[in-house]
Amino acid sequence: MLAYTYVEHGKFELREKPKPEIINSRDAIIRVTLGSICTSDLHIKHGSVPRAIPGTTVGHEMVGVVEEVGADVTLVKPGDRVTVNVETFCGECFFCKRGYVNNCTDSNGGWALGCRIDGGQAEYVRVPYADQGLNRIPDTVSDEQALFVGDVLATGFWATRISEISEDDTVLIIGGGPTGICTLLCVMLKKPRRIIVCEKSPERIRFVREHYPDVLVVESENCKDFVIQNSDHGGTDVVLEVAGSEDTFRLAWECARPNAIVTIVALYDKPQFLPLPDMYGKNLIIKTGGVDGCDCAEILNLIEEGKIDTTPLITHRFPLKEIEEAYRIFENKLDGVIKVAIYK
Repeated sequence: MLAYTYVEHGKFELREKPKPEIINSRDAIIRVTLGSICTSDLHIKHGSVPRAIPGTTVGHEMVGVVEEVGADVTLVKPGDRVTVNVETFCGECFFCKRGYVNNCTDSNGGWALGCRIDGGQAEYVRVPYADQGLNRIPDTVSDEQALFVGDVLATGFWATRISEISEDDTVLIIGGGPTGICTLLCVMLKKPRRIIVCEKSPERIRFVREHYPDVLVVESENCKDFVIQNSDHGGTDVVLEVAGSEDTFRLAWECARPNAIVTIVALYDKPQFLPLPDMYGKNLIIKTGGVDGCDCAEILNLIEEGKIDTTPLITHRFPLKEIEEAYRIFENKLDGVIKVAIYK
């Protein structure tokens, strides 16, 4: 089968590999019908994910059809259309039982697919702990509607959940890329008084304004002043930092009012530092970590009910055999790209 493979630092390559097989009785084999490229894939390519293993098939955003299941898989069966969770989790350890599935103590717990074990930018993928990592797609939901459930949309949902947003709040989302927009969609479900999106890309600013006209949008360089003008207590009640740069890390806490919640959603290329003397007296609650992707069934229900729609994010579509071109466009942010769908 064709599989897009992490060869070495700075190099991915489309290769022929054997079709995966059941290794454990809780595994399932999925025929990938639709996948996508995530910024985290680029982090692997450029060496920002040291735990990534060369030779691994990349990709962790996908949907597909169950081809085969292990003897102990009970919740899905061959022929089911499913989303695939970005995280591998056993469902039984201390952390899994508390919903902290990113910290699963299994040897492949957390983000493994497309990083430490073969992922889904391929024709087939093996999913460990299939009863945990797969969710059946409702018949009325298309593959494109479900494509982002297992990763980028789960991230936005998790970030919103831990941010404790109320209807009285003003919420700032820093970053209007794919994860930022998925976060925005989930924040909108909470119906806060005001939502502000900070973004530097003119194309992404236009995208947000076109699709979400009730959301306030501001360029990065004007963000702090804009926040002061459009909030009630010297900053926003909640900040979600999704952009992932040194400047946006600082901007997040600077734009928060005293005693606000700042949720760090982004994955950074470099270490970030908290200048505690400058922050003294703000009394912020800072939340950070990897997505706990255990809300996929709820997210699929919301999609089925028409309350979440991520299909506008899919701006480009390529067959797997042309994935190199898809990466070129996505990595260089060409042609107004937001997200790319990869089909067989």
